[in-house]
Formats: sequence, C-alpha cells, structure tokens
Amino acid sequence: MLEKILYADSGAGQTQEMLQALMDLPAIRKASITILRVVPPQITTEALASKWEEGTQMLTKILQEVKIEPSKVSTILRQGDPKDTVCQVADEIGADLILMGSRGLKRLEAILENSVSQYVFQLTNHPMLLVKDDIYVKKIKKVMVALDKSSSADLALDLAIYLLRDYPSAELILARVNPDLKPEFAPTSAKEMEENPILGPAVAKVKRMNIPYRCVVTGGKPGEQLCKLVDDYNVDLLLLGSPDRRPSVAKSLPDLDRLLGTSLSDYVRVNVNCPVLLARLAMAFIVIKAELKAISSFKG
Repeated sequence: MLEKILYADSGAGQTQEMLQALMDLPAIRKASITILRVVPPQITTEALASKWEEGTQMLTKILQEVKIEPSKVSTILRQGDPKDTVCQVADEIGADLILMGSRGLKRLEAILENSVSQYVFQLTNHPMLLVKDDIYVKKIKKVMVALDKSSSADLALDLAIYLLRDYPSAELILARVNPDLKPEFAPTSAKEMEENPILGPAVAKVKRMNIPYRCVVTGGKPGEQLCKLVDDYNVDLLLLGSPDRRPSVAKSLPDLDRLLGTSLSDYVRVNVNCPVLLARLAMAFIVIKAELKAISSFKG
C-alpha cells in the first residue's frame, strides 16, 4: 500500500525523527523514499547559489543520519515555491504518502503566515503524515485509529493494519467518539466496547491479522475527545480519515472555510500531541492497486 513516500524536508522541526521512527516498521522499510528539498527563488545569483548549497548539504545530512537502504532512496533538489512544488512532486512520483512538518498554526494564522503544510493539506489528495514542530516524536508503540461510519475511516483502519501487521511491538487502539453520546454515559466494559456497531467490524479485521489491540468508546465533540484520548493513552501515532479537500472547486485559491479550521481533520492536526496520518480518497486507489497486484501474483 505504501510503495512511494515523499519526504518534504524544510530543515526544521521533528520530521527527520519521524522518518527514523517509521523505519522501524517493516512495511515502511519496503517503500521507496523520495527526499525533496525546495530552494525558494532568490533575487541574486549569489543568494541562489548559497541556498542551493545549503539544500545539498541538508539532503546529504539526512541520508547519513537516517538508516535507509541506498537502493530505496532518491533525492530531489528543486527551485520554486515550496507550497506548489510539494504538490507537484507528489503528483509526479505518484506518492502514496507525503511526510512533512507543520507549525500547527491555527485558523487565520495559517493564511497570514503562508503555511506550507496547510496549503499542501488543503490542496493535495494524497495521504499525509503531519508532524508538528513542538511535539516529541517517540518510538511507535501505540497507534490509534479514529473510526466512524465514513469510508475514509475504513481506509485509515486498513492503513493502520498494513503498518502493524508485521510489527508485533505495537498496540492498535480502535477509537470511537460518538458525538450524540455524553462521555459519562459511554460504555466501560471491554465487551461492550468491542460490540460497538462501529468497532465490531474493525475488531474482526484486526483479529484476523493477530495485531494486539484494545477498544475505546466515548462521547462528546470528536476533535476534542480524540486529542484527549491521545494524551490519556500516550499515543505515538494517530490515523484519521480525511475526505478529499475540494473535489468540485477549482484549486487556484484555497478554500477559506477549510483553512479556517472548520473540519475534524483541521482541528486534530492543529491540536493533537502526536503525529497524525490523514488517510484520503487517493488511498482507496492504493488499496485497489495492492489487491489487484496480489490477485495477479496469485494467478501467476
């Protein structure tokens, strides 16, 4: 499912630590990694040459410090607007996942500060793994997937299973936040939670793959409760379904309502205290591609 990962490096934040943590997962070690460094346009030739050299050194540093099999990694150093360039390169290489840092800017700040990650988050249809600059990246031991009735949540579950199926060191936490339920009335027994209508099918999938798991059911505002669950269970990675941002709107300008943080995925990416992987509609085609490949191999 994750054959091509685009690592968009800015030279700051915790993104490199996240890449190192991901390399512990057998599923990620099988993927090819494209490391992108964008050199912004400069007024003078001297300034451009300086930025170009700085970018080259940064790429070299990442290759030296992150344990990636040389045959699995490639680098791209490109001049341009970072926001547009990340989107363009993701499309060019057919990225199954974009990994990049985020300052976690809230609402109007994202527009005023010209946030690269928010722009990419808004306009790309590729799955994204966002790592806020102010969080501590840990070894992946607890992974939470947020589940509801949406197809994007199903994709998030499938991706979580893919990441952990050959990695027994981690526990998968299946979380359901019912907005129509008050937290104090949420079920407390493990049996009740496993029999939750949303979690039941997910439990069956996870059991078939022999992945260690637990279920959590609560109520309240989904964004706030998911962030609270991440803190309560000391989660290292959260997977969340995120629908295609703007399927019917021309993408020449950002959608102001989305940029102001009106969606669940907007709220979580800003407020959660762990890296968050946003599974998107494009992931459905990745799943189909993997299934077709498996069928073809079986027939062969």
